[in-house]
Amino acid sequence: MPPDTATPVESALSAQPAIPRFDRVERTLHWVNATLFGVLMLTGAALYAGPVSTIVGNRVLVRSLHVYSGLALPLPLLVAISGRRGTRLRDDLGRLNRWTRDDARWFRRRHRRTVALGKFNPGQKLNAAFIGGAAIVMLATGSIMRWFEPFPIDYRTGATFVHDWFALGIWVSVLGHIFFALRDGDALDAMVSSGTVPAAWARRNAPLWYQELGAASPPVTSTDAP
Repeated sequence: MPPDTATPVESALSAQPAIPRFDRVERTLHWVNATLFGVLMLTGAALYAGPVSTIVGNRVLVRSLHVYSGLALPLPLLVAISGRRGTRLRDDLGRLNRWTRDDARWFRRRHRRTVALGKFNPGQKLNAAFIGGAAIVMLATGSIMRWFEPFPIDYRTGATFVHDWFALGIWVSVLGHIFFALRDGDALDAMVSSGTVPAAWARRNAPLWYQELGAASPPVTSTDAP
């Protein structure tokens, strides 16, 4: 068997209990939103693409499911952030909206090993900002497309154009989110089941958040230095 090459710091971190990353409210909200987005994306594709629409059939039912799933999209978030159980969610929404100088440096690949990040990396923050803004745009343009009678033809045409292009952006964003989530088993497990991440993961990927939690961090030795 190969010798154990773990550093003293890594060994100490592996002995620490897992750190809570997402509570039950956050995980439930994530999967309810994921379900709604999945329904919206698939029904939207069925309505937009002629061949898919032909295969699915019952266009009226598909359109109604698409419209009312879109109208329901803000409700889970509004319910989740209300009350004491939404405290951690509200804190995390604040974190997603705060950007640091290291966040900006993270976008330059050569600096990524030297930046100190918080609970969410800049890619996650950017993705969350886009999805949040896109959801508002899609709700507004979709409402104009569905209840079009009061609006002039220019508004309807513009709403359709914007709706279609933002839909494409959402497809790219969601598929990218899934791709990166599948590459990180510890982070994925935190959202899928346990709600926790190993202390070593937190110290490596989110050192500012690790310090914020007050986790006992062993001193860095020469064998742990890059």
